[in-house]
Amino acid sequence: MKIGVPKEIKPQENRIGLTPESVKILVSNGHEVLVENNGGFEAGFYNEQYKSAGAKLIDKAEDIFDDAEIIVKVKEPLANEVKMIRENQIVFTYLHLAAAKELTQGLINSKSVCIAYETVTDKNGRLPLLAPMSAVAGRMSVQAGAHCLEKNQKGRGLLLGGAPGVEPGNVVILGGGVVGENAAIIATGMKAKVHIVDKSEARLKQLTEIFGDKIIPEHSDKIDLEKLISNCDLLVGGVLIPGAEAPKLVTKGMIKKMKRGSVIVDVAIDQGGCVETSKPTTHAEPTYIVDDIVHYCVANMPGGVPRTSTLALNKATLPFLNKLAKDGYQKALSEDANFLAGLNVCKGNVTYKAVADAFGHKFTSSREAIA
Repeated sequence: MKIGVPKEIKPQENRIGLTPESVKILVSNGHEVLVENNGGFEAGFYNEQYKSAGAKLIDKAEDIFDDAEIIVKVKEPLANEVKMIRENQIVFTYLHLAAAKELTQGLINSKSVCIAYETVTDKNGRLPLLAPMSAVAGRMSVQAGAHCLEKNQKGRGLLLGGAPGVEPGNVVILGGGVVGENAAIIATGMKAKVHIVDKSEARLKQLTEIFGDKIIPEHSDKIDLEKLISNCDLLVGGVLIPGAEAPKLVTKGMIKKMKRGSVIVDVAIDQGGCVETSKPTTHAEPTYIVDDIVHYCVANMPGGVPRTSTLALNKATLPFLNKLAKDGYQKALSEDANFLAGLNVCKGNVTYKAVADAFGHKFTSSREAIA
């Protein structure tokens, strides 16, 4: 199959869909890989490496979309990319459609086959292609939040880890999944006081086994969330409903009761955000202020560390891409229910229920759509 890898064009997005090593493996399996000129440069992957791996370098994204049977990206297609997507073309990338009405309609109109990394599952119901970027974003959330707490970033002027004789900062993490666990790794490493809020007793027990007394587990049904948030210095939103819009757990009223200069990092922003006052930002202008609270809502946080992120993502996605290229989407998806869960839009049909429900589209089952 012909696999196309265009350069990412989302602002400050420096990742790329495939590393040279991944290209080498695909080419050795008999596939042709087209990579846009200098597409991996900002992530530290150079044209010569791609050529040595067997890729063909292409100057224009249009030519890649025209020629490739599979388009491999990192972020969701932007409007001018959607226009280039062809009928029956396979698009394999993060999509986050439940928070993107126009993109959803554009992909429906294209009659392409769109498989979202973030809804592919494994046998335990986890999200193996979302997990590596969630881990990166979780770790970055505390790093970014600590920076935003500095006075020159309009924060409280507080060092998250405290100082000799000075209490550390208070961190509240909403959601104990991959984002929450990785945020806790960095926050506890910084010696902050860390609360993790989750609705699952079993998950909170797991986290307590991992972190011991370095965290304070909080069951969401048994706490006063407003009080907990009003006392925190850094709030990390890591709530996830797979493929669906994130629930707004933090209201405008709660924000008004937070301490002046406190920081919110809403990692769930690419699914609409779990804070009522959140709106997407970019690495160029990552923050804004609402009611004296610093909001950091970068929708592609891992794009800030593109080399680490691309390597981690490829480790997870390559086995699926190999299967897709070898067998075609119908056979690859029909033989693997977990891979099939990634199908969001297929030939004009919405095949992921949370997306259909979000925008009032008719839902078509994945198996029916690929039959």
